[in-house]
Amino acid sequence: MKCRGVEDGCIDRRTAMAGLAATAGWAWAGPAAAETGVTDTRIKVGQSAVFTGPAKDFGVDYKAGIALYFDKVNKTGGVLGRTLELVSHDDAYDPKKTAENTTRLIDEDKVFALIGYVATGNLIAAMPIAEKAGVPMFAPLVGTTSFRTNHNRYLFHVRASYEAELRKIVGHLATLGIHNIAVIYQNSAFGKSNLDTCLQIAQGLKVKVVESVPMEIAATDAKAQVASLTKAQPGAVVMIMAGKMVEVFLRDYRAGGGASPLYTISVGITDAPGSAQRLNGGIEGLVTASIVPSPQASRLPIVADYRKDRVDAGEKIDSYTMLEGYIAARVFVEGLKRAGKALTREGFIKAMEDMGTTKIGDFPLQYGPGNHNGSNFVDLEMYTRTGSLRR
Repeated sequence: MKCRGVEDGCIDRRTAMAGLAATAGWAWAGPAAAETGVTDTRIKVGQSAVFTGPAKDFGVDYKAGIALYFDKVNKTGGVLGRTLELVSHDDAYDPKKTAENTTRLIDEDKVFALIGYVATGNLIAAMPIAEKAGVPMFAPLVGTTSFRTNHNRYLFHVRASYEAELRKIVGHLATLGIHNIAVIYQNSAFGKSNLDTCLQIAQGLKVKVVESVPMEIAATDAKAQVASLTKAQPGAVVMIMAGKMVEVFLRDYRAGGGASPLYTISVGITDAPGSAQRLNGGIEGLVTASIVPSPQASRLPIVADYRKDRVDAGEKIDSYTMLEGYIAARVFVEGLKRAGKALTREGFIKAMEDMGTTKIGDFPLQYGPGNHNGSNFVDLEMYTRTGSLRR
């Protein structure tokens, strides 16, 4: 039988209407295609971070903070009715594995956005993959200067930069009249890049770096580095390192009779009480840059919310890194809300850029079309013998 159209059942009515519409000069519009990682009930978000090895505390704590706020949002109805699903994969601090995980998250897990990556080299490995796929990368635990000065429309920061931290530290030392310093740095992309930043800042402030020595992240001995630093007799030592290697250096520096004041950027110490115990109080006097308020400062609304949500969830982890993850998740959710119900990746980017100068809780942030840097908050604090901090 020759097909004559809808009446014969040869084509469905929707197809026929679309053809008639095109003939008449107007288009039939069906339901809009859903964005990858977004359904009517869920938003899927991906993370690759370090959950094993010497630097695992950073990934574990950062994820815990993000998950804490995501769970809070899910229990109270989600984001405009959609729950948040966090898919996390361990990269063990290995950039090659980070790249593999990122491809997996985008191609197989089909996530809407990426969040909570850890470390400079790992972000370097992941960012081209995310950018090529048009996937937003949100709040990496990275402050390296090049990611701030080379604007990328898919990359949004929350934490202040390492440049801001190092400027705070070196500027403070210059104010104290200390104009000869030494630097010990992690032998990695993170350490080398931020050593360069530190050298530039020191030169601008007329502070001389009399010695700079590298250290491996998996090092179990720092006696050679301590000997070089002690010989240089600096007025202070600045540490650009992260993870257990900081404890190794502190242990050998104290044991070797090192007397110069010690300063570290924010990622130097994660488990302060544990470090204090393992070092028999040897953490005392170490000055650190902090890019979020103290997790104990309940007088601040953002911290009060964090502490309440921790208690409600029965969460045992409590650290600066966890609070940072919690704040990052709150900023991310705010961007999702502002993007509206018809959520797309491009809509999220625009919503973040339209945020301007704002506060989440009482935490100040600033975003715009040419500014994805977020916070400029940096403070200096000193560790006590037990690992608590005081200003």
